[in-house]
Amino acid sequence: MPFLEWVARRIKKQPRPSRRKRIIQKLSSLHQQDYQTLLEECLKKNRLFEDENFPADIKSIGTGPLLQKLPQKLQWKRPHELHKTPVFFDANTKHLALCQGLIGDCWFLAALEALTFHQDILSRVVQENQSFERKKYAGIFHFKFWHFGKWVDVVIDDRLPVNEAGQLVFLSSVCKNLFLGALLEKAYAKLCGSYEDLQIGQVSEALVDFTGGVNITIKLTEAPPDLWDILTRSTYSRSLICCQTHLGKTRVLENGLVASHAYTMTGIRKVTCKHGPEYLVRLRNPWGKVEWKGDWSDRSGKWELLSPKEKILLHRNGDDGEFWMTLQDFKTHFANLIICKLTPDLLSQEDGKKWMSSLQFGRWVKGVTAGGRLSLLMDTFWMNPQYQLKVLQGNGSKRSLYSCSVLVSLIQKHNSKHRNQMPHFHIGFYVYKVGLIFCVCRNYWDDNKRLPPEFFVQNLPLNSSPVFVNDHEVTQDFRLPPGVYVIVPATSEPHQESEFLLRIFSRKHNLREIGGNSSPVLSKEIVDKYDDKIWDDYFTKYFEQHPEINVVQLQRLLNMAWTNLQNNGVWFSLDACRSILAVLDFNATGTLSIQEFRSLWKSLLHYQKVFQKKDTYQTGTLGLEELPAAMKEIGISLSDEVSNLMVLRYGDPDLKISFQSFVCFMLRVEFIKEAFCNLTQDGKGIYLQEYEWMMMTLYS
Repeated sequence: MPFLEWVARRIKKQPRPSRRKRIIQKLSSLHQQDYQTLLEECLKKNRLFEDENFPADIKSIGTGPLLQKLPQKLQWKRPHELHKTPVFFDANTKHLALCQGLIGDCWFLAALEALTFHQDILSRVVQENQSFERKKYAGIFHFKFWHFGKWVDVVIDDRLPVNEAGQLVFLSSVCKNLFLGALLEKAYAKLCGSYEDLQIGQVSEALVDFTGGVNITIKLTEAPPDLWDILTRSTYSRSLICCQTHLGKTRVLENGLVASHAYTMTGIRKVTCKHGPEYLVRLRNPWGKVEWKGDWSDRSGKWELLSPKEKILLHRNGDDGEFWMTLQDFKTHFANLIICKLTPDLLSQEDGKKWMSSLQFGRWVKGVTAGGRLSLLMDTFWMNPQYQLKVLQGNGSKRSLYSCSVLVSLIQKHNSKHRNQMPHFHIGFYVYKVGLIFCVCRNYWDDNKRLPPEFFVQNLPLNSSPVFVNDHEVTQDFRLPPGVYVIVPATSEPHQESEFLLRIFSRKHNLREIGGNSSPVLSKEIVDKYDDKIWDDYFTKYFEQHPEINVVQLQRLLNMAWTNLQNNGVWFSLDACRSILAVLDFNATGTLSIQEFRSLWKSLLHYQKVFQKKDTYQTGTLGLEELPAAMKEIGISLSDEVSNLMVLRYGDPDLKISFQSFVCFMLRVEFIKEAFCNLTQDGKGIYLQEYEWMMMTLYS
């Protein structure tokens, strides 16, 4: 029986679940649905899953203004009813090419777009072994989100709302047969209560829900002078970067930007023009269209200032929502920059590898612990929850004897099933130093006593002007000498009830609640395997002495760094370094800048991880049968004929490819693939002038 016919029959003839099963499903909460059990049961009974917890009807969409935007004849259909060959996720698709639907959830889409730049993080949200293939398909999918301190598995069926023409009314993709985005949006809507609960939000909230990371929000009107360095470190490390435009009544501005809108930062590049360097940022509108019209936009004449090779790699003339602009224009036309880091080392100037993370759950209760912010009256502030933080000497470095980097994050948690039905309060926190004399006199060390009201009268907080924001999360970093501190989370006004999550990150500390029923502390060590900070500092110092390095310096730097890092006998020859430089020398100077070298270093780490994984017998080489799997892992798919030719071109006499050859090969493949994607108009072919063709083929 043909697969589509098989699916059609299962869609039309759905056996009604048993009475016992219906009762269990109604009693099940969001966190109690077991994906594997439900999948196996559906496959065994030859039926497609129908999620009664988030049914395919108007209840799952909402009860507010969103209903007025819906088409008159709204239908719910599965991907197999919408496309002959639906795809859940295509590893070869570099971006999801998302298109926003009727929901005002650009904040969610911008965060999701940022997630696609980190396949390992994406794979934690998007669980493996899910597809529309017959043996695995039962109309059920699941995704994981970091929800107030723990990872939650959200199970959904694949029935999606469409209009009469069979078009998705909410999130879709430019690739009409790709359904990952639509299904992920549905799972997030279920987590938040309904589709309508995705209306209006902060991109920082979605970034945390995707990663469990820490957000840094930079107001661009107050941007630090080293903003470019911050962006460089962020893109080099494991960070997700988004931004938001200024508030405005006009939706689409004359310059092409959308007011009150979230964008994803998809890249940065320092380019060399005739008049000097330009610092460019690449952004994407989650609408999948409507772009910036100023300098360095798709139709800007500024592109003629670049070398042909750099223009080919960067310039993409198409209304796909992605565009370049200068850093200065970015600071002028955007309000906030949001950087989500999996570990807070981006904020720290300390050396060392390990961070500790501690987590505490708390609650503001009216008349008990909801004391409000610090004020002149001082009558209720002392009632707020209090947490003792002992900052300890970190890793034995001289600097940690005097001050340690500490990051404090406060997240407000809603009790309502629906995200938009919870009151969002202005929240913030205060940090106090507790002196040794006070600790001894009051037995504060041993008796778990709360600080009395007079302490807050006699002492000033270290953050004398704490930030209170009407947002999901507020964070602040400190440099604190080792000692005892108290953190006091608060709402802006007294008697405001809510739950909250307090997180502390530092090299070494202890955290506990005082004077109350303490929740257990969840601590873990976050280890950065490659210690980006140490290597980044070394490379920065090296390039301060040599702003542009030639092929001999590249070989010396690569071999020094790589052999010290990996200690596996890998050595880069001069010919290999010539090949590497030719591919990455975007401005055709015969040298590499620090930005180009950082891009190379990041690629090397990724290639090495894939190479070791696919080197089945640990021979230090890849054979003919292993190379296609390694390329697929990276996201490149070549025909068998081309793969065989590449083994002949880059392999040794035994048709084995070393890591050095694998690096040269992959850099060239990714370069050529990206150039083709940027140049082709229809995905089928390109047109190059002779000098452009010579540049692409002879110097790459």
